[in-house]
This record gives sequence, C-alpha cells and structure tokens, in this order.
Amino acid sequence: MANAYLIYCRAGFEKEAAAELQHFADQYGWRGFIKTKADAGYVLFCGENLPETGDNAPKWRELVFARQLLFVQNAEPLHLEANDRITPIVAVLVGQYFKELALEGADTNDGKSLSNFFKAIAPALKSVLEKRAILRKKAHKNLHLFFLDSTAVYIAFSEVNNSSPWPMGIPRLRFPKDAPSRSTLKLEEAFHYFMDESSQQEWLREGMTGVDLGAAPGGWTWQLVHKGLQVIAIDNGAMDKALMQTGQIEHLRVDGFKYRPERKVNWLVCDMIESPARVATTIASWIADGDAERAIFNLKLPMKKRFEELQHCIELMDDILTDKRVKYHLSFKQLYHDREEVTGYLYRL
Repeated sequence: MANAYLIYCRAGFEKEAAAELQHFADQYGWRGFIKTKADAGYVLFCGENLPETGDNAPKWRELVFARQLLFVQNAEPLHLEANDRITPIVAVLVGQYFKELALEGADTNDGKSLSNFFKAIAPALKSVLEKRAILRKKAHKNLHLFFLDSTAVYIAFSEVNNSSPWPMGIPRLRFPKDAPSRSTLKLEEAFHYFMDESSQQEWLREGMTGVDLGAAPGGWTWQLVHKGLQVIAIDNGAMDKALMQTGQIEHLRVDGFKYRPERKVNWLVCDMIESPARVATTIASWIADGDAERAIFNLKLPMKKRFEELQHCIELMDDILTDKRVKYHLSFKQLYHDREEVTGYLYRL
C-alpha cells in the first residue's frame, strides 16, 4: 500500500491534475488530501494505505493530466545531507527490488537545473543499488527518485504496466525538417500514445483515407501523408506548397463544421482553434454517423474550469454516440506537445 500518489503534469495545470485526482478519490474511495502548488509541475495525493493495484487503484491511462503516475511510501520527502546522499536512500530501499532507476525533477526551470547533479550522483548510486541487488532485471517496478532539490527527494516507484514508458512521461520526438509546422509533433505523439506498434501498422498505411479539419498549413496532414494516406484537407487557409506536391491531398476551402465526405474515411483528425464543445460534438457526430472509423482531435480548453469543461465535452459526446446506439472507445490525454489543450482518441468498437 502507498501513502501517496505522485503525478507529473504540465506546469500550470496542477489545478486540473488535482481536480482529476480528487474526482477519482471520490469514485474509488481514497481517503486523503491534495498537496501541490502553482507551476510546480507535480501533484501529490496524500493518505494512508492507498491501493497500488486492483480495481480501486489509479490508472495512468485514466488520468488525462498526468504525464507519469508514481506510488510513494512516505508522503514527506526524504531530506539528505550534502556530504552523503546515497546512504539514507539505500537504507530506505533495503528489501525492495526494482527493474530500473530514474533520477527525476519537475519539468520546470528549477527541475531542469538538477541535470548536472543527476549526472554526478547517478553512477555511484546505481553501482550501490546493483551491489545490494536492489536493482534486478526481472523486477516489475521501476524506481523513481524525484528530487525537489539536491537535498530533498521523494522515493517512489512505478508499475511497469501502469505508467509512461518515457522518462518523465516525455517522448523524445524529432521535428521533421519538411513538416509545415511544429503542430505535427502533437499528432505523432498521439499515434505513439494511443496506439501500439501493431495498431499503427494496421491503421496507418497506404490505401487508407483521412480528413483533416482545420488543416492549414498542414502539420497534421503531413503525418497522414507520411504514413501513405490520401487526405482531404479542409481549411480556408493556404496549405504548404511542398506538401501539396505529394499528390496525396485534396484541398477544399469549405466550412469544417459543415463538411462531410461522400464516402466513409478511415481517419478524421482535427486541430481547430474552436470551442471545445463544438469540436467534441462534431467529432462524435462523424463517428456516430459512420463518416469516419477513427478520430484523433484536440480540445482547446478555456482558462477557467478546464477539468469541468472536459467532463462536459465527454458527456456531450456520449449523448450523441449513445443516441445512435454506437459502442465506442473514447480516451483523452494532455500530451507533452499539447499546450492549453487535450488530445482525444475515438473509435467504434
């Protein structure tokens, strides 16, 4: 049992991450309290004997605003002396076993300033943990040392099957030099997060079709074209000239909220800067009516009541799909490359 849940989040979204944790606390019966501060890049839910596994334990993929989900045995950080940081850490870990070690700080300027400290301490710490057999290749948990500064650390772990596979929950993606905009990384990250390798090979290949609502200048269209899809790009703005020369795109200057394809397409993607409720109902209607098989889309959240607005959008989409008796899968995540938004993935079951 854990005494705290620790999640990493985008700096500035602590309030939303905390609201979401409280939402699940009410649903699952966790007893405790939220501990965080503005722009910290992390949130703690502190309690006693909080479940680590089972139906009532938190699920990383259920937590929209969590980049990473960790379990903490002590809700207070361990304070270290500058002349010997390793001994007290090892003392806490005796009798426990972990697959890999991660030294981490928040995704903030203060957290990033710890990188040289991590480089200095990591080799010696890892060596001691291996000699004590605390690090074992067959273990099912990863050890995370989350440093607030060089003398205060939360000792935590993640379940391999209930956590982000990326360090800090941040995928390292390289911006394609010929992509028209950096927004292309949002869709690439979405493919990696929502779909495993076999699903990507099945659903993102030559011969498939897609529609990109609000396409210009073509960041998301580029991802679909790069996978071999034929794309209808919907936008009154201009598309990237080099991208149009691929011959895989039909550009229509029409209203993205009114357009529907003559034939069903495999994919609908949308990154329009519009009301989240309007985007959500449009996407749900496409899937409910059978105009697209799968959809990835962004909801641009308002400055206030972001979590509440997301819940409202989910309810709107459920109403539309349920009314048409469509069984579906819908999930959301605030991806690393998202900003004031979350990314959704919807498809029929």
